[in-house]
Amino acid sequence: MIPKQPPRDGQSGFLYLPPYRIHGLSVAGEHTTITVPELGVTFDMGQCTRASLSSDLIALSHSHMDHVGAIPYWFSQRFFQKLEGGRVLCHPEGVEPLQRMLASWVDVERQKTPHEIVAIEPDSEVPLRQNIGLRAIETRHTCPSLGFSIIETRHKLKPEYRDLPQSELRRMKADGGELTTNTEIPLIAYTGDTDRGEFLERDEFAKAKIVVAECTFIDADHRSRARVGRHLHLDDIAELLKTWEAEHVVLVHLSRRTLLSEARERIATLGEDADRVHLLMDHRTNRRRYEAQLEAVAVPDSETEPS
Repeated sequence: MIPKQPPRDGQSGFLYLPPYRIHGLSVAGEHTTITVPELGVTFDMGQCTRASLSSDLIALSHSHMDHVGAIPYWFSQRFFQKLEGGRVLCHPEGVEPLQRMLASWVDVERQKTPHEIVAIEPDSEVPLRQNIGLRAIETRHTCPSLGFSIIETRHKLKPEYRDLPQSELRRMKADGGELTTNTEIPLIAYTGDTDRGEFLERDEFAKAKIVVAECTFIDADHRSRARVGRHLHLDDIAELLKTWEAEHVVLVHLSRRTLLSEARERIATLGEDADRVHLLMDHRTNRRRYEAQLEAVAVPDSETEPS
């Protein structure tokens, strides 16, 4: 009797949520790596995906193995492919342990791979590009943990100055006048593994256009397991959807014990909020969504024919 083929493990999840792509792998206890190519950021590094190599910044939510295990390989591959730079941002308490982990590979490989591990304090921010930064937010897990928000800052001229000529505005600016106000626009927020807490209702999450949220447990009987492990349950997500204004909420870190069909059924019970909730690893549903997006922008043959 011929044995069955092995399951297709390791296929990356993919969602196109204009203008951003969300690439990644995320299974609770196995691996989590979430990449946003347009912003050059990858959240966590449980497995080094091809998409993650294009990022020069890894933002670590916490130091459990399924979120940090591929860091040495990520640095090694970037060095091998002659990609310059590459930093890992993490909770201040994680810097020294991660440095020791990377140092141990020098003797194993007989080579020293360049790497940079940088602490990021809660409520501090690092620049990504002009007017866009990454802010760390302290969360609550079984070890020191962070969530992140990618925030665009827009500068607007104060209303009282809008009718002044440019020459006058330049003079006032040269004299040190404050002519503008700053408005923060959260683009993408990432919860990381965390318990429910008021920090998830901060503007960085509440007003983000996209929230990538850990949701390990779906089953109604697993609320207590979620609390013990300090993870989010779908019931927590249902409550947070009342606060989160996001057009899209991408659920990651689902337990392998949960069937995708069951998860789809439970998400459908969220009512009018169900349409904005996606499962990153639901390949079939996400493929259909992408095919519909392609069809929506396809140019009809009649429009391409010469007149």
